[in-house]
Amino acid sequence: MNAAAVEVLKDLPDLAIAYGVSDEYSFVFHPTCELFERRSAKLVTTIVSTFTAHYIYLWGNYFPDTPLQPPHLPSFDGRAVVYPTIRNLRDYMSWRQVDCHINNLYNTTFWMMVLKGGMSNTDAENELKGTLSSDKNEILFKRFGINYNNEEEIYKKGSVVYRQYQLEERKPLKAPEEEGPTVQESISKSQQEKLRKLRRKAQVIVEHVDIIKDEFWERRPWILSGKPGRLPAEA
Repeated sequence: MNAAAVEVLKDLPDLAIAYGVSDEYSFVFHPTCELFERRSAKLVTTIVSTFTAHYIYLWGNYFPDTPLQPPHLPSFDGRAVVYPTIRNLRDYMSWRQVDCHINNLYNTTFWMMVLKGGMSNTDAENELKGTLSSDKNEILFKRFGINYNNEEEIYKKGSVVYRQYQLEERKPLKAPEEEGPTVQESISKSQQEKLRKLRRKAQVIVEHVDIIKDEFWERRPWILSGKPGRLPAEA
């Protein structure tokens, strides 16, 4: 999933960032993006088809002993959502990451109770009903000696895919960005192509980091501004 998402960002430099967890990926276009004249059907079908193509192409790199064959071939669907402000976008991204943590903590606890604790699926589900995160952490630690904080970050935080430029000093987000752009910046076709070329020079990376706090966005202002940053100095 992550490898396919990286290739999608490479193929479509108009994308600003992507977030993935489980079998879902969210791809974000900047408000100034004019790709396909912002026609939602074109954007969605291009993202879905490009992602599916790379997913199938890369499958053998990760599962060489399990070749794809009908009728069990992967397919994906998608939909377009317009968020009116950057605050709305960040709220959505935060919700995705919170949902990742909640689901992973539940699933980790549930399957430990079933696979290691010998409980039936029904009994484990019934015991976990109404429990808080602290309750699940206690079950993992006391019964199975597992400190949930030590679980791999990819499972707790999901995957963030974006173009890497030089990290900048933290600067508080400006008030207008909180309100969101009410009028889109007009960018000529030549300017758009110049920006695409600059973005293609940047490395696309995958990280498993906190995107709820301001620090991630403040040190990577190019994601919300849509303007490429400075490429990292070569070692």
